[in-house]
Amino acid sequence: MKSRHQLYLDDDLTERLDSLAARRGHCKSAILTDALRAYLNRRAAKELDDLLGVRLGRIERDQQVILESLALFIRYQLTVTAPLPEADTAAVAIGQDRFRSFIEQVGRRIASGRGFSHELMLRAQGEANHDTPS
Repeated sequence: MKSRHQLYLDDDLTERLDSLAARRGHCKSAILTDALRAYLNRRAAKELDDLLGVRLGRIERDQQVILESLALFIRYQLTVTAPLPEADTAAVAIGQDRFRSFIEQVGRRIASGRGFSHELMLRAQGEANHDTPS
């Protein structure tokens, strides 16, 4: 079913619509319907882009914090921590065990979906709740 609408267009738009309808062999209603549909679809897409843009911005910021933290830690670890002597097999074995434990812990956290950043947020919220007077 189609509804009838009465609308007013500026003279220049009326002329352009008339010439477009004559050239393409389409009726004015079909041209206006297509134009309105395209306009409404673009507007809905822009709203979705706006909503996702905010979230993507937050994700990008979080990634920058994580990458910067990791880079600083690695630089510190490589430049400040003294290397182990090759003959100290006990220290090397302890280091390998710690690394294996680290990798397992990362795997568990990723699998659970509750990573370290989530844990930090919970801690921060808990500290904020303790700081506010009851």
